[in-house]
Amino acid sequence: DSGDSVSELREWRPVIYRKCTDTLWLLVFFLFWAGLMFITGYAVMAGAAERLVLGYDSFGNICGRKNTPVKGAPLSGQDMTNKKYVFFLNSCSLEMQSLKISSLSLCVSSCPQEQLNSLEDLQSFARNNGSCLCIYNLTISSYTLNPKAAELCPTLPVPPSKSFPLFNRCVPQNPECYSKYASVLISMVNEMDVFHRILSGILAGRDTVIGLSVLALAFSFILVLAFRFIRTLLVHTLIALVVFGLLFVSGVLWWLYYDYRNDPSTELETEKENVKFLLGYAIFSTIVTVVLLSLILVLRKRLQFTVQLFRIVGKIIGRIPFLLFQPLWTFLILIVFWVFWVAVLLSLGTAGTAQTTSGGQVEYRALSGICHMAWYHFIGLIWTSEFILACQQMTIAGAVVTCYFNRNKNSPPPHPILSSISVLFCYHLGTAVKGSFLITILRIPRIVLLYLYNILKQKESACAKYLFKCCVCWFWCQESCLRYFNQHVYTTTAINGTNFCTSAKDAVFIVAKNSAKLASISCFGDFILFLGKVFVVCFTIFGGLMAFNYHRELQAWVVPLLLVGFFAYLMSHSFLSVFEVTADAMFLCFAIDMETNDGSADKPYFVDQELLTFVNQCNKLTEGQKHRSMRPFQDNEDGTELQPMV
Repeated sequence: DSGDSVSELREWRPVIYRKCTDTLWLLVFFLFWAGLMFITGYAVMAGAAERLVLGYDSFGNICGRKNTPVKGAPLSGQDMTNKKYVFFLNSCSLEMQSLKISSLSLCVSSCPQEQLNSLEDLQSFARNNGSCLCIYNLTISSYTLNPKAAELCPTLPVPPSKSFPLFNRCVPQNPECYSKYASVLISMVNEMDVFHRILSGILAGRDTVIGLSVLALAFSFILVLAFRFIRTLLVHTLIALVVFGLLFVSGVLWWLYYDYRNDPSTELETEKENVKFLLGYAIFSTIVTVVLLSLILVLRKRLQFTVQLFRIVGKIIGRIPFLLFQPLWTFLILIVFWVFWVAVLLSLGTAGTAQTTSGGQVEYRALSGICHMAWYHFIGLIWTSEFILACQQMTIAGAVVTCYFNRNKNSPPPHPILSSISVLFCYHLGTAVKGSFLITILRIPRIVLLYLYNILKQKESACAKYLFKCCVCWFWCQESCLRYFNQHVYTTTAINGTNFCTSAKDAVFIVAKNSAKLASISCFGDFILFLGKVFVVCFTIFGGLMAFNYHRELQAWVVPLLLVGFFAYLMSHSFLSVFEVTADAMFLCFAIDMETNDGSADKPYFVDQELLTFVNQCNKLTEGQKHRSMRPFQDNEDGTELQPMV
């Protein structure tokens, strides 16, 4: 009996070890999120995100709400419920001092739609519209009587302005005033952190950004449906459209650069910055065009095999049609998390104490420790986002594994996605946590190096810059390799039910043994998917160029255009990753099937004949042989025996 107990303990030891390690990683992730919840609570209690969103005046009053008095500031604590817009008294000649705008700002109920040339015009505007543009303690009747009215009222003439709906600022519409106004705001943003730069870019063309994002979403969804029912003509059409899009976008970028550079009216800093970024975009687009056209020319002979590959992948997706909607659910979850993250960051960035200055004005000083909390919060963004993406990859891999290791191909298992999700939450969350943590560990040093490079770029030597770029490139390569490797680990976990380390060992063995053959089969399929992503980005960027070019004198649209391109690539990658993950999981299942079984009556293959024929044809093309055995992978008696999950 004791011998049986020992043998049973040995059999259960790997299971116990797996459960313990998964539980430990889940506990670490839970403790990390407990820290995030603490930061969230602190940000909500100490921060005031509404100061940034709604805007506030120079006396500590938040526009659009009731306020509490600040000690030492007699004009604070006013009811600004009906005064929702921030108005600068000197909007035509703003100056920036220590990341703060020197001009006084007030909360007003409406922005002046017409130019006001005298104090009488200010008085008439206040009486007709109920919007006082002078200091609060100056009554409307005193505008023309008080000898100090010129100091307490805005600088004349007051240009016509328009309310900025999102941040509720009165933005002057006079081109000359707007140029100075925008230059100061952009200069202030450029000296602030990356987050505020991105935020200012979104605000500069938010309507266009939203419209182009919807366009990218539509392109991505149409492309997914096209790949689902792919045919040879469709591949030729896609390649032709990509070639046309690359050449056309590159040509338009060079034309816009030439047009801006030779435009004599290009005097604003925003326009000069547009010219620099246009040159960078044009050079980058040209390089990408040349590289992709060369690859298309080299790989054109594998076009027919790509069509067969996507037919096989489409056949698997046809058995699990809800796989096409998996990226949409993941993207919605990511959007909810990102909105939460941004809201906490806004509250954290505005956490500060009110201090009065000379003249009864109020300034907000940041609290100590905010910087460390912001870094912790930023790590939470990376780790949690990668964890959500890892869960998506494990869900898709689990569903593909369930269908592949099913003897009756005509009768797929019921609800494979729900089954995969339940197995993920019951057994493999620790694996997803560990895989996402490893990617986070590699990404953080790269971000820190980029942060240091931006700080020290004016002081360091050319050699130091080169070393910085080499280190960033090295970390990016490591992260890309780890991301590709993690996908195989997740598939192996779905097959064997082992923990991350054991699955990694098994995946390394399989991938290393069959790397050349697996790569030769799937490389062109991945390339076609990449061309699909380029197609979405090219035509979205083209729409952005046409839309933003109409507002060249009013908007610094280089940042919104960059954001649109990034969002278009993110959307296309999220949707087309279904095909990529499905193909990688299918080929890894095939390799494990060849390793575990021998095609005999006792150990028959799980692979269907169509996939086996396709792999044989690809191997014949790769190795240049006319006759080849039906087993493309050699047996290895010393190999790890991997058994599919029951």
